[in-house]
Amino acid sequence: MRSLFPVTDQTPARDSGADPGPYPGGDREWSLEELADRYAYAGTGGPVLRANMVSTLDGAAQHDGRSQPISCAADMRIFGTLRGLADAVVVGAETVRQEGYRPARARDAFAGRRAAAGQGPAPAVAVISASLDLDFSLPLFTEPLVPTLVLTGASASAERRQAAEAAGAQVLIAGDGRGVEPARVVRALAERGLNRLLTEGGPTLLGQFVAAGVLDELCLTVSPMLTAGSAQRIAGGPGMTVPERFSLVSLLEEDGFLFSRYRRS
Repeated sequence: MRSLFPVTDQTPARDSGADPGPYPGGDREWSLEELADRYAYAGTGGPVLRANMVSTLDGAAQHDGRSQPISCAADMRIFGTLRGLADAVVVGAETVRQEGYRPARARDAFAGRRAAAGQGPAPAVAVISASLDLDFSLPLFTEPLVPTLVLTGASASAERRQAAEAAGAQVLIAGDGRGVEPARVVRALAERGLNRLLTEGGPTLLGQFVAAGVLDELCLTVSPMLTAGSAQRIAGGPGMTVPERFSLVSLLEEDGFLFSRYRRS
């Protein structure tokens, strides 16, 4: 893996005639500690919502309904690092069903960093579901290291809410109707002290966060693959009246995969 941005002052310009040597970071596998430093959350004064997605060159966020076929080992290391830094992982119900989500696990590599930041041993998984049509017998709900959270609307089925709570999940209301409001999702989690937020999709959920203007960062892996077909792009749903500008914070490369980090300008 090598760092393409930012470029250190010690790296000669490409047109200077000097031998630039290796890119910052070098062509080697970065340690989890180095990745954690590169992806550390900026500021702790309030909630920060970060998204982590992967896309092919032609804009597909999935292949055959899953993101794994367009990913790679380095992408999964960054995926694990972002989870290791988060207070909570926010995910849509459809992604839970399609990707077979399991509870986040504690990892020794991040234990010291999490303890120093006052975090628990692993991030909570926060599932957003209007219908609460979820299998509450899954380990995600019955065997998490920290209780799984379910965010829904005030008019969601009382029976399904009781089923979630009986399985050990904690139900949070983040909307007045049947569904949730993106800003209230962020607020409800922050009220529980969960400020370092990571959403892993799917595209519909990310689209809602983008349209509501509550997304603060995007960590996007660009996969050097083409799929064609009709797969969703990384964000779907209603569009914004005016596109919102984000600034490049970091860009890494390995085996043709690009790992970018953008922050709201």
